[in-house]
Amino acid sequence: MTTRQLELFAHEADRQESLTIAEFAAEIEDFTDFGKATQVLDFPDGDFPIPLYVNEFWTSKQRAAHSIHEVSYRACFKPQLPRFFIERLTRRGDVVYDPFMGRGTTVVEAALMGRRPFGCDINPLSRILVLPRLSPPSPTEVTERLAILDLEKPVETWEDLLVFYHPKTLLQILNLRNYLLARQSDGSLDRVDSWIQMVATNRLTGHSRGFFSVYTLPPNQAVSIDAQRKINEKREQVPPERDVKEIILRKTRSLLCKLQENDVHDVPDTACAPLIVTGSSDQTPDIPSDSVTLVVTSPPFLDTVDYQADNWLRCWFNGIDVKEVCIWQLKKPEDWRAAMTRTFRELHRVLVPGGLVAFEVGEVRNGKVLLETLVVPAAADAGLVPLMVLVNDQIFTKTSNCWGVENLKRGTNTNRIVLIGKQ
Repeated sequence: MTTRQLELFAHEADRQESLTIAEFAAEIEDFTDFGKATQVLDFPDGDFPIPLYVNEFWTSKQRAAHSIHEVSYRACFKPQLPRFFIERLTRRGDVVYDPFMGRGTTVVEAALMGRRPFGCDINPLSRILVLPRLSPPSPTEVTERLAILDLEKPVETWEDLLVFYHPKTLLQILNLRNYLLARQSDGSLDRVDSWIQMVATNRLTGHSRGFFSVYTLPPNQAVSIDAQRKINEKREQVPPERDVKEIILRKTRSLLCKLQENDVHDVPDTACAPLIVTGSSDQTPDIPSDSVTLVVTSPPFLDTVDYQADNWLRCWFNGIDVKEVCIWQLKKPEDWRAAMTRTFRELHRVLVPGGLVAFEVGEVRNGKVLLETLVVPAAADAGLVPLMVLVNDQIFTKTSNCWGVENLKRGTNTNRIVLIGKQ
């Protein structure tokens, strides 16, 4: 049995050996790729005398990320972030893991770089968004599959959804949903079906003609039916007719536009077979102990994102009861720290000796809560070793205000990554 492995930059020379922590720190201190010198500050908690480095370490303009990343999900980081750590701290074939997988940025980037991707998320929607992109079909295969689907059959409708969709569009969506759920139920859902399911899930609602819906919020945030009625009234709009098959094909070509035939290889399962788990990050018995070289992740932040509300329509389309998805909604800093400690204990189990965690967090509540000040003691409580904090600052140049509220009035303005190790 083989799995299809994607190469992001097949022509690009890869580091033969990963950096030691000392080598990584030295590179960070001397980093000037974007014309700035690294500022070295002290971590504010005196119990943890670790360095804090501030610079522009990566940027969305650094290199166009692979097109296959372009599926929408709330509160996800850019592919350049995991790439920065993966290329320096792992070698080809190493396991890279994300316990809060979301749309799968770390998992997909790891696969693109020749690492073995592991991922976990409590929301089964995450698996639907990630796995098809680890083994994508060709546009021809998608075209042929869509051609044999009858999406015009009479079907029982959910009329409330007409606030989002033209009646003919809703008919197509309902028929596609019924087809996919039936295939899923009888075990015949294959990789082409799974790809169509992933793309359709991503196209359900949005704010352009590339989505099935009338104008609404961006696709990573589905509004309620009542809220959409108000949007329609305010904008004096009615849902236009959309061609579901055509939109799926268009998005398929967009996602795969950077793939060439020689970018897809058959490789042994032992080298790069993905391991994707649906479950809680603090209980992952399917992840083997001492197996993971690097974790790159971003956990749910303090009460800033309601993932259940944002994904209610996507869950409906995929037959998922959103009320049964126990996504953490942590409002108190002490509860958030306790949850992270439980996750770190599980990461301690799955990491190889010398393994590392790049834990991306942000500042919340108008900059009054800097989550790295909760992450560092939580990691230490779990037996891990906090090593450093990196602040990737693309917006502000006054690093003296790095800890201040003045620069942080609108929530997360910088990537803040705590690097943690297992002895």
